[in-house]
Amino acid sequence: MSEATEHLEHAEHAHASGNKKLALLIAILALVLAVTETLSKSYQTEVILKHQEAANLWAFFQAKSIRGNSAQLAKTQLSLLGDAKDERVRAAIAKLDDAVAHYDDDEKSGEGKKQLAHKARDAEHEAHAYMEKYEKLEMAAGMLQVAIVLASATIITAVGMLAWLSMGIGVVALGFVAMGIIGAV
Repeated sequence: MSEATEHLEHAEHAHASGNKKLALLIAILALVLAVTETLSKSYQTEVILKHQEAANLWAFFQAKSIRGNSAQLAKTQLSLLGDAKDERVRAAIAKLDDAVAHYDDDEKSGEGKKQLAHKARDAEHEAHAYMEKYEKLEMAAGMLQVAIVLASATIITAVGMLAWLSMGIGVVALGFVAMGIIGAV
């Protein structure tokens, strides 16, 4: 009887030790999941902000286009209807030429159509880069959730293969987290 009791105690101790290791695995996976979700939401916010920035810049670009077109139209009307010999008409046409050029390209303020289009494209590019990072972290979060479920199922079922599968999925998820953080494609 004592030998059977001793074997039972060793089995219980081994089972308890295995459960502690699985609990530690679950805790590590949950920690990585929490960090991943936090970073993911941060990137998601950046995507929204960069899209809004691009939309605002394109709206400003459109306003400059409308003003430039209005100045061009006024110049054309003045050229057609005004007296070309009149100094005031020539001065007004020159002023409208300057306005059209200013709306198209204004390096000093950085608010010409050329500069605004460049800034808007940059913001769109940044939004795309953050979206790629966000998608990688979301994929990692899903994998980490599955890994946690598998590790938990190992405790219930005592099927060791589930623990190995959980660890494998966790490692792959860590790769996605790394790619999300450094921005690798």
